[in-house]
Amino acid sequence: LISVSFIIVLLVISFYSYRIYKDNQREQISNKYNSAIIKHQIGNESEIVSVMKEVIEEKNPSYSPLALYYLLDNNLIDDKEEINNLFNVLIKNTSLEKEIKNLIIYKKALFNSENLSENELLILLKPILNSESIWKSHSLYLISEFFYSKNEKTKSQEFLNKIISLENSNSNIKTQAQKKLNRDF
Repeated sequence: LISVSFIIVLLVISFYSYRIYKDNQREQISNKYNSAIIKHQIGNESEIVSVMKEVIEEKNPSYSPLALYYLLDNNLIDDKEEINNLFNVLIKNTSLEKEIKNLIIYKKALFNSENLSENELLILLKPILNSESIWKSHSLYLISEFFYSKNEKTKSQEFLNKIISLENSNSNIKTQAQKKLNRDF
């Protein structure tokens, strides 16, 4: 009875200690992210890229994507390979909800769409295209625009038609696809 009580107390203490540790870790990441943004806003740009990369490498489901988006939105990294590596950290190594991961895949495809081949774009978007993701219609529209820019109108039209036939297609994307079909085909 004493042994069982001791083990239960030890488990409870371990559980709460672990929770306290995780909360402290999240708070440190949050503070690091917020202080980097504040420094950037007041004009101190020297450290922001390295701090945001550290936040991304922490693989935190909340702050790591925010850090990458901040770097992208403010054009703080010029090297596309470096940005793609940061995308990969989020996609491959960070525990994210499925739709958040799909959003990041879509953003990576959007970021690289001008430099990818048809096959590379389709492979990159394959996890979204093979699912019922809310980002599927966005991905189909991106592929359609890719083919349209390459003057492959038949393929572009095919992807626009797929958007219209989707049951859970985004209504704005569906409307844009219909307008484009009516106007250009």
